[in-house]
Amino acid sequence: QVQLVESGGGLVQAGGSLRLSCAASGLTFSRYAMGWFRQALGKEREFVAAITWSGTRTYYADSVKGRFTVSGDNDAKRLYLQMNNLKHEDTAVYYCAAQSGLGVILRPSDADYWGQGTQVTVSS
Repeated sequence: QVQLVESGGGLVQAGGSLRLSCAASGLTFSRYAMGWFRQALGKEREFVAAITWSGTRTYYADSVKGRFTVSGDNDAKRLYLQMNNLKHEDTAVYYCAAQSGLGVILRPSDADYWGQGTQVTVSS
């Protein structure tokens, strides 16, 4: 059974940093494309960042490019999202997602599995 568990969310002031972590179990981590999405109150879930199963390519939403960095640790079966220079508009529940195979997760419909989410709140 595949499980994704996010951690690292919290309350931070604008301009601050947070590092999200996603612990994966029940899957061969190195054979899954992974990604981060977020959903703000009253809005649809949106793409934030993704990394291919090989870890060689990363993708970012324009709104976070240059501020967020996605990375993975195959040995630890963990996905990370380093978030710097946070803005109030980054406030949302952040979700980890996984897709089996050699693709990339760019849309919510691409994901096969989801974590339960972790809240990030940025005060202005």
